[in-house]
Amino acid sequence: MVESSDRATQGVPEEIDYSCDQPLFLLAERALADGSEARPRRSAAARGGGCRIEPGRIRAIIRARRLRDRYFGGQLFADPAWDMLLDLMAARLERRRVAVSSLCIAAAVPPTTALRWIRTLCDQGLLVRAADAEDGRRVFIELSEDTAADLEALLSSAERISPLTI
Repeated sequence: MVESSDRATQGVPEEIDYSCDQPLFLLAERALADGSEARPRRSAAARGGGCRIEPGRIRAIIRARRLRDRYFGGQLFADPAWDMLLDLMAARLERRRVAVSSLCIAAAVPPTTALRWIRTLCDQGLLVRAADAEDGRRVFIELSEDTAADLEALLSSAERISPLTI
């Protein structure tokens, strides 16, 4: 195993620490500076521990985003992928399943646009489709395990930088 002090001389980037003690902007700077991939892998220890984000906090962020739409119009800041990720993270923490139709509403864009985003996010492995065992017509959407861990790390780090909503 390469020691941390030897990494720089061998061109091996140090593993990024995703603990809640490191602000988000420092994580981003390190990832960009060492040429790491866009979504660096975390150690198993970093995935399991860390700060707990409350679903009410995520719901507050979503409400603030809708409030912003009232003042500046929804199309100016439309970001359906982010709205979906936030809604699915809150639902995950609440141990609630989200149907495709509900996720389309949460995206705050036309249903066809939301469906395209769902397909794109599923194709990229950020979201996972799960059939409803009781109703074959319904499909649930969930965050992948990696996406949930990344989102929790991001929200925890952002919360430590500022209590402002994102």
